[in-house]
Amino acid sequence: MPRLAVLGHPVAHSLSPAMQTAALKEMGLAGEWSYEAIDVQPDEFKRVVHGLPAGGFEGANVTIPHKHAALEIADDASDRARAIGAANTLSFGGGRIAAENTDAPGLIAALPDPPAGHRALVLGAGGAARAAAWALADAGAAVWVWNRTHSKTERLAEELGVRPVEPEATHRPIQLNRFELVVNATSVGLEPSNREGADLKALHLDADSFTDQHLVVDLAYGSSETELVRAAREGGAQVIDGREILVHQGAQSLHIWTKREPPLETMREAIQAAGSRRMATDES
Repeated sequence: MPRLAVLGHPVAHSLSPAMQTAALKEMGLAGEWSYEAIDVQPDEFKRVVHGLPAGGFEGANVTIPHKHAALEIADDASDRARAIGAANTLSFGGGRIAAENTDAPGLIAALPDPPAGHRALVLGAGGAARAAAWALADAGAAVWVWNRTHSKTERLAEELGVRPVEPEATHRPIQLNRFELVVNATSVGLEPSNREGADLKALHLDADSFTDQHLVVDLAYGSSETELVRAAREGGAQVIDGREILVHQGAQSLHIWTKREPPLETMREAIQAAGSRRMATDES
């Protein structure tokens, strides 16, 4: 039986196993394929990945904090993964490891309209932020990036050919009226904060600056709606949460491995059900 997995640390919060297992069942492959979560410490990543083919694994999704390492370990990588500098999808075959990045096309597929001609702000400097910034710029958007460590902001901007939010602009919350699209690609929001407004402060955003002219994409998802998503909705912004992005990038990964078209609606329903079960467990 071909096996698939998501590799991360931590990875217990991932909804990928529920989503991909439901998709495999709908595709008639549940008796032939399986999907699981594997928690991998950073210093164990290389060893674990090299051991997966012997365990019957055909491929693996890769999440925080391994997306850079996933590209580095690959024997073959797509032009897109190399341009982004990170990979979230590994495939094993012929004794080689192939790397792809489905985060980028997954983000674009989830947007209601093409981003060409719009001004976008990407928050973060990790693998997900790199994928978002590259994808939006490649699709024709004007992209600015921000990270709390400005040296990382400058490095990412230079490497991807986008613009950094300048340091003097971050002495106060970032002025969102400059942008139509805001993408949170940090881990802020994965866990609920104990203090109201703390997440938005960490992201350097003003809760009152969202309007119905904004589209907000929050790649973080947890057992409840993030503070960023709540603030954006209250301001009238259109919102796409991390679960919808997960559906699209996961579907593209599944297509790479199975060569079949995954059922998006089934995947959405599985995520919703798994998230609801987790919320009930957290509250019990």
